[in-house]
Amino acid sequence: MNWQTIVFDTFSYAILTYALLLITIYVIIGILSVGETRSYIRRNSFTDYRMLASSTDAPSITILAPAYNEGRTIIENVRSLLSLNYINIEVIVINDGSKDDSLDKLISAYDLYKTDYFINQQIPTQPVVGVYKSHNPVYRKLIVVDKLKGGKADALNVGINISQNNYIVTIDVDCVLEQDAILKLAKPFLEQTNKRVIAAGGVIRIANSCDIEGGRLVKVYLPDQFLPRVQTLEYIRAFLLSRMAWTRLNGLLLISGAFGAFDKEIVIKCGGYNNKTVGEDMELLVRMRRYMEEHKEPYKVSFIPDPLCWTEAPATYKTLGVQRNRWTRGTIETLQNHKKMFFNPKYHILGMISFPYWFFFEFMGPIVETIGFIMFIIFCVVGMVNWSVFFIMVSIFSIGVLYSLFAIMMEILTYNQYKLKKDLLRLALVAVAEPFAFHPFVVYSAMRGNFDILRKRHGWGDMARLGFGKRNKTKF
Repeated sequence: MNWQTIVFDTFSYAILTYALLLITIYVIIGILSVGETRSYIRRNSFTDYRMLASSTDAPSITILAPAYNEGRTIIENVRSLLSLNYINIEVIVINDGSKDDSLDKLISAYDLYKTDYFINQQIPTQPVVGVYKSHNPVYRKLIVVDKLKGGKADALNVGINISQNNYIVTIDVDCVLEQDAILKLAKPFLEQTNKRVIAAGGVIRIANSCDIEGGRLVKVYLPDQFLPRVQTLEYIRAFLLSRMAWTRLNGLLLISGAFGAFDKEIVIKCGGYNNKTVGEDMELLVRMRRYMEEHKEPYKVSFIPDPLCWTEAPATYKTLGVQRNRWTRGTIETLQNHKKMFFNPKYHILGMISFPYWFFFEFMGPIVETIGFIMFIIFCVVGMVNWSVFFIMVSIFSIGVLYSLFAIMMEILTYNQYKLKKDLLRLALVAVAEPFAFHPFVVYSAMRGNFDILRKRHGWGDMARLGFGKRNKTKF
């Protein structure tokens, strides 16, 4: 046996082993998500949200909505936040040095005036230019902050400094919330357990092609365009399966920055958001969990499977690439910042299960796929392909399609947002097409993120948005 054969066999069976591990994880995630979803639905059936909505004893919550050049959608989005069904709430919109007319639109629409406002500078930030409140008592819950540009993390830290309440809910200003979103997100903080709930996340759904009027979701439609449609499936799979499973293990490492609630006291003790990473949402939660582990305080991170928040997904490959590049860099930066926890039993599930999973399958996954594809091409050229191993791997990866179909089934059996049979059929077709028409581009974008980390490139990139209510039908 020559060295080429040894290299070929070693590589082939290493990739096969990796694929088998990944499929095993899919199966475990599926089982755990079913158990956690059933448990949540059972517990939730005993909750009277009407009492919580009107109770002054409900957790005091501040919604933080950072905004940069969001002039196209900012008025209806803020209107959505102000109309939420929750009594003990304030809404802080942080204009992070926008270059468009976002601030002018807010001032005009909500009759704002500049006021002297005490800012408790607990977390260092860029300077605040002005704090605005409304002359109209209808908008008494609204505070608009104008500040010098410092990025999303810096804007959120400004909001934390200004906030008067015990809990913060962070939301992307381009999102639209369900009317009872805050009620359901606040519930975990009220539950009597021996563990302190430090954070709670909610499901994000895709709003492209949906009817949104006056800042409210009126009618749910499956997106007309392919890219938002495939992201709809991706989000169902990620939130309804993966995050529910990790919640059951109390091993969740990520709450989406688009919609999540945090215990403000713990956030401040941890130093607030890190403005030196583009993955500030993941990094903060990992740091909060690390803080609780190191101080030996029992804690929990909760997740709500109800569709609570709707956002506009990238509709072009250019914008999608910017987003996925940033997600990759954020993941890498978080893993680097907290590498001390890697296989460290001191951090229990966090160190022994969650962190290794993110390293080997979220970070390494695109790298392994890219290397595997390149090596397969090389082996084809030199005539050394072991076709039996190749077809076994194809069969294993086809289980990924079944995993997506299982996610669709879970959606039907639980919240069933897409009730038309033709929409379910289109989702199933997307599950088949995704490995060929979407996933390779996601891997490519992730690899660009890896190279950008090596070249020390930072920044969010331009996330161009069409705005809600603009339906652009294309056939698929």
